[in-house]
Amino acid sequence: MRYVQVSSQSDPQAPEDQVPSAPCEHDMARLLAEELEALGLDDVTVDEHAYVTASLPASDGAQGLPALGLLAHIDSSPDAPGDGVKPHVVHYEGGPLVMGVVDGLEVSTSPAEVPDLNDLAGQDIVCSDGTTLLSADDKAGVAEIMALVARLKEHPELAHPCIKVAFVPDEEIGHGASLLDLESFGATWAYTVDGGPLGEFSYECFSASEATVEVQGVMVHPGSAKGIMVNAMTVAAQFLSMVPAAERPEHTCGREGFYHPYSIEGTSAGAKFAFILRDFDNDRLAAREQTLRDIASFLNSQYGADTVRVRVREQYRNMAEHFAGREFLIENALEANREVGIEPWVEPVRGGTDGAQLTFRGLPCPNLATGGYNMHSVREFVPVRSLERTVDMLERLVARFAVEQEG
Repeated sequence: MRYVQVSSQSDPQAPEDQVPSAPCEHDMARLLAEELEALGLDDVTVDEHAYVTASLPASDGAQGLPALGLLAHIDSSPDAPGDGVKPHVVHYEGGPLVMGVVDGLEVSTSPAEVPDLNDLAGQDIVCSDGTTLLSADDKAGVAEIMALVARLKEHPELAHPCIKVAFVPDEEIGHGASLLDLESFGATWAYTVDGGPLGEFSYECFSASEATVEVQGVMVHPGSAKGIMVNAMTVAAQFLSMVPAAERPEHTCGREGFYHPYSIEGTSAGAKFAFILRDFDNDRLAAREQTLRDIASFLNSQYGADTVRVRVREQYRNMAEHFAGREFLIENALEANREVGIEPWVEPVRGGTDGAQLTFRGLPCPNLATGGYNMHSVREFVPVRSLERTVDMLERLVARFAVEQEG
């Protein structure tokens, strides 16, 4: 609850080379660095980009084993109001979970929307007051990692390898751990703690591309436009109408990919719009990219060459392929959950993670649950018991790396 009251919302409008995107992220970074130093961790650093790193030496008998990284991100999503979070604990007794009252209306979520609420009656739940998101994504992960290292310092008899901690900025706007110096960080493998409900585990994510579509119109006076004018807005509308309507985010789930048009600007003289393209299979993603090119070719045959131009930029790729030969990273996480009474399930991430980025940079990094719900929303919440059980799970997980790994 202390962490979420520190404003650290990332800014998608900031220049791409500005890291962190919002100066307030430095406040969160400094706080965490101070707390890590107070806990007695080694090599605590916070750099000019608001990356916080620290080391916890291995327990007796585990020295010399590969170091294990644990990561979470310090920024909050820009998808909902995020400044001035006022957290409180609701003792939930069933029915709608009411976060607060805003302008005379209750802000709540119901068991119909979140079926897991049926199993949470009688528990304490942390919420915002309904005016902002809670920032459990990912300050729940930050809190759980901090609670783990505090426990390991207090109980040196608990087995663990050297633990490398990293808290990173700007994950919510796609930057994430891209500036983390992996050689200096020193972990051989790692986990992000940035998932959803207890038991959720992910080592697979979307492959992703961004497509920018530009339409060049031909303008003349509308009074003498017949046979001459090419209205860029009309062509843009035709383009959008030809993209498979059933394959948009609002109509897909599970392992289904999508086309998502997310921005548009322009006039009758020229228009520009952008898509994010997502799929779990690289060949299917390539087919989506080609669909946009084929639509452009068709429209160019109608309106003239280069009326429509499509540019595709690769963003990230499914990290699952990188765990061949490292299946112990998956099995250790699943077994650590089971050891504390949590039945895990594997959930492909319908998005990207810091873990995907790190995996492709050479640090294999699946994603663990935080226990939170309704992320990026004023209805976000996390049960206190879920926070506690996640720390227990992390304790069991790091113990499994206090021996040589096979594979």
